[in-house]
This record gives sequence, structure tokens and C-alpha cells, in this order.
Amino acid sequence: MSSSPTRGGAPRALRSAVATALLGCAIAAQGPVAAQALNDVQPAQSPLVLKARGSFFIGGEQVERSAVELGGFGPADRITINQMYVDYMVADGADKVPVVLVHGATLTGKSYDTTPDGRMGWYEYFVRNGHPTYVVDQIGRGRSGFDASVFNSARAKDLAPDAPPAVLRLGDRFGAWTNFRIGPEPDSAFPETKFPVEAAAEFSKQGVPDLLGASRAANPNWKALAALARELDGAVLLSHSQSGPYPLKSAIIDPHGIRAIVMIEPGTCGAATHSDAEIESLARIPTLIVFGDYLAADTRLPAPNWKARFDDCEQFKKRVDAAGGDVRLMTTTEAGLRGNSHMLMMDTNNLQIADLILYWISTKNGGARF
Repeated sequence: MSSSPTRGGAPRALRSAVATALLGCAIAAQGPVAAQALNDVQPAQSPLVLKARGSFFIGGEQVERSAVELGGFGPADRITINQMYVDYMVADGADKVPVVLVHGATLTGKSYDTTPDGRMGWYEYFVRNGHPTYVVDQIGRGRSGFDASVFNSARAKDLAPDAPPAVLRLGDRFGAWTNFRIGPEPDSAFPETKFPVEAAAEFSKQGVPDLLGASRAANPNWKALAALARELDGAVLLSHSQSGPYPLKSAIIDPHGIRAIVMIEPGTCGAATHSDAEIESLARIPTLIVFGDYLAADTRLPAPNWKARFDDCEQFKKRVDAAGGDVRLMTTTEAGLRGNSHMLMMDTNNLQIADLILYWISTKNGGARF
């Protein structure tokens, strides 16, 4: 990495460079990377001093389930569903607004931890920069678990075979490599790609099935994130890809705890779907939207491709701006950074991207608990 992080914030020279980058000047790329293995994980050059570290669940409801729905081990019983797992770290002396990191499709909170090739992820880096940081596993994935009732009922033929939702899992070649703009064809990288291609197999290990299902009509993650922001007495919600629009949905449910929104390559901004009243509500929340490189190359893929999604966010910005809002829409190339994939938090210049975000947050009431 270009500079070693320090407790309580990035070095002054780096912050100055980031400010310049937002004006469109180039930042040098990070150095070489190594394959991920226990012995190859690259520790920081300074200790991470924490005031608190832990985990908890937000949301959830208790329901009764039959013996069949529970898989046949014991009688009918009560279980909890729709709970969201939250992992957190708070640095000693942290005094900035909390940040909540939300992962994308068929992934977990691991997206923001150590990168596939062993470098520091955004989770630790945000903590080192004075922000209490909370990383979630979406409901239906990872440590949040899922409700298996419909699958067990279909297996027992109490429900039609097509009753369970489709279990989504992105594959390595199209789902990740070309769809995430690592390269134009599987195993062929763009010349300037910043994704650590030698660690692609490690990235594949992070994939998990989405057992919530394809339907997003009443996504319980939206309510859980709104509740988490309120419980934190104010937070920045940072989302990625599939979860990109989640903070917008959460703010429509309950905007009181959402101090700002950061959307990293959102799957949609919903420009044409938000009502005028919703746009007026969202206009009260500062919003940063960041896309990577090679958007034009992506137009060969079926719509909605990432260029179409950027265009959708551009229309969303116009609507919010017209309502007096504060939306910053940018690509990393505008900041002089080339080669970024869809997985900005894993790219080899991931900490430079993080500094762009941290700088933007700092411009909103100094990054304090605004």
C-alpha cells in the first residue's frame, strides 16, 4: 500500500492526495500483491488498538414451525427468522460517524475484510480511520441464517416442487469475471485491471448461495438496516452491487438514523421507480455513488449492464438534485484511477478508493457524528 495507516486517521499527506484526487488528479497505484494464504496475509505496520469488538443481531421475529418444516429432528417448535448478523469494531479514541458495510449478491460481510490476496480490507481501514464500523451478513446468508421451512416442506411434498425460491449463486466465469469487469472474457483480464487476478480462486471461495430467494418485494434487510442505523444513533450506510439500493429503501422506511449513503456500483438507483414524495425524502440525505472502470466495455452484455446502471443513477441524481438534494455521482477514472473492477473494495488500490469515500464523509460536518 502507498502509506501505512495510522490509528485515528490516514497520514496527512495521504489525505491531501485524496482531496486532490476528488478534483480529478491521478493517484499512484498500489504496489505488488501476493497470493492469499495464512502466511501471506500482510499485517499492518502499526497495531490496531480497539475500545470494543463484538457482534450482535438486529431484527428477527419468532415463528412456529412444524416438525416437517424443521427437518424432522424433534417435534414442532419455535424458531427465529429474519435476523441480521452484525460484526463490529470500534477503535480506541474513535470519534467519527459509524459506518455500516453491506455486501452484494451471493457474498457475505467477508467482502470488506482481508482481500483475496491478503491485503487490508475496508473493514479494518475504516476502523483505523476513526469510524466505528459495522459489517453485516445479509439475511438469508452467512451467519444471519435463513428459514428452511419452505425447502423442507417442498421436499416432503407438502408444497409444490417450485414453491421454494430460486437459490442464486454467481459463478466464476460470467457471474464474477466478465460481469464484474475483471476482463472481457473469462481468464482474460483488462490490461490495467486492479483486481488481483492471481487470487481469483480465493475470491470464488467467498461465494455463498442466497437462500432468501430472488424476490425482493418485501426484503427484510431494508427494515433491519434502518433499525441498525437508528440503534447506532446515526450511521452512514455503505452498500454494494445488489445491496446498492438498500439504503434508499431503508431511508424510505425510516430515515431518522441514516446520516449519509454511499452506494458502490449499485445494481439500481431506481430512478424511475421512486415516487416524488420518496425523492423529496431522499433529498435530505447526502449520497455518494461510485462506479469503477470499463463501463463502456460492459455494454456488450445484456441489459441491465453496468453502463445502463450508471445511466440509471445519473437520472436518479437529476431527480434528487431537482428536489434540492446532495448527490455526488462519480467514476474512479474521474479521480485519475484506472482499471477498477466491480469489486472496488478488493482491487489492489482499494485503500485509495476508501480514502475517496472517507474524504467525502469528512466533508459532511467534518465526518463527526453528524
